[in-house]
Amino acid sequence: MKLPIDFENRMKEMLGEEYESFYNALLNNPIKSGIRINTLKEGAEEKVIKEIGERENIPWCNIGYFADKDEISGKHPYHAAGLFYFQEPSAMSAGEGIEIKEGDYVLDLCAAPGGKSTQIAAKLNGTGLLVSNEIVRKRAEILSENIERMGIKNAVVTNESPENLAKKYPHFFDKIIVDAPCSGEGMFRKEPQAVLEWSIEHTISCASRQKNILDSAFKMLRPGGYLVYSTCTFARAENEDVAEYVLNNYDVEICDMPKLSMLTEGFFGMKKARRIFPHRDEGEGHFVVLFHSLYKGEAIRPVVKEKKAELKDFKKFADEFLNTDLEGNFVQFGETLYLMPYGIDIDKVKVIRAGLRLGELKKNRFEPSEHLALALKKEDFKNTFECDFNTALSYLKGNVTEYDKKGWCAVLYNGYPLGWGKASGGVLKNHYPKHLRLK
Repeated sequence: MKLPIDFENRMKEMLGEEYESFYNALLNNPIKSGIRINTLKEGAEEKVIKEIGERENIPWCNIGYFADKDEISGKHPYHAAGLFYFQEPSAMSAGEGIEIKEGDYVLDLCAAPGGKSTQIAAKLNGTGLLVSNEIVRKRAEILSENIERMGIKNAVVTNESPENLAKKYPHFFDKIIVDAPCSGEGMFRKEPQAVLEWSIEHTISCASRQKNILDSAFKMLRPGGYLVYSTCTFARAENEDVAEYVLNNYDVEICDMPKLSMLTEGFFGMKKARRIFPHRDEGEGHFVVLFHSLYKGEAIRPVVKEKKAELKDFKKFADEFLNTDLEGNFVQFGETLYLMPYGIDIDKVKVIRAGLRLGELKKNRFEPSEHLALALKKEDFKNTFECDFNTALSYLKGNVTEYDKKGWCAVLYNGYPLGWGKASGGVLKNHYPKHLRLK
């Protein structure tokens, strides 16, 4: 990899005598990969660690571990069941830089592919509200799939511009994550295209875009709320200078981030911000800063009218095949039935996923979704089929198996739902989504 001359000169000026260590790490150190345990799945950490062996914790994330895809594959049944998420270790820092409490209303404004959203959802533990937004439609769909795989019930996935969301949700969210689109300098080793696209002008253009995104974000932050801003770049223009812009234009203060205290302080006098460098930490480049709103006012939480949904066929299905009562804000879009978090109005918002997608209302019957299977626990199903490893892989490839009961059945691996099957005539027909099936 050949670094751009302007990038080298800028980093030499920033790092001084440390530059050679930085340069050698960037070009020669092995790339560190990681997984993050999904604590929404009870016992997941123990099961995954048993599979891959004792691993080193990522210092800034106590449920993150250094691990490569050749140590536990994305084709492993535990991955399909949502027990863990592949995430670059540095990327876990933003989610740890802000304290999420159960019951919070949280916005992840630039959310795809879903690392930070799934990290936040685990902290919410099924309470409050998570709005995960991505402006690019295809990326929003990938985000939605990851929300589903991790069994998250309380997330609304939107496909909107920050400006449009700001008009809809003024002073609405307790916590906001802005992991902003950037020049990607911290990803040079992983994404060679970022090196080819890099220029000083590009970093300045990115900084302008980041400020615009933050302008929208602060309109949605409730008084007294917290906003974490992060990038995967080393550039001052996109990091400390953007943070300085926020300080100069909004009534905020920068806060300490105790979970990130082991990381390098921000440069240029911004000591409460944190940076990750490949020669200092086991990760790629990252910048994180936490703002606390000092604005005086009230959060705007309008009363939301519940939409009516046709529940007769769903309730018949639930009575016959579930051991749990699902209650809440049922909403219907076409044939699709959702269980949506309370307290949010999605009228005239581009929505990809309106909470927990329960399934499809067909003519005189209900067909459950993959999301419903992954959001429930073993004991929530009346019929279950427990797989060994090879049978689980066969199921994930779309194959059928023998089964002596009738009707809908949850297919499990080591007690964790993988999806649905429907039994008749001694055969369990496979209902694992075709687009997810292993090759």
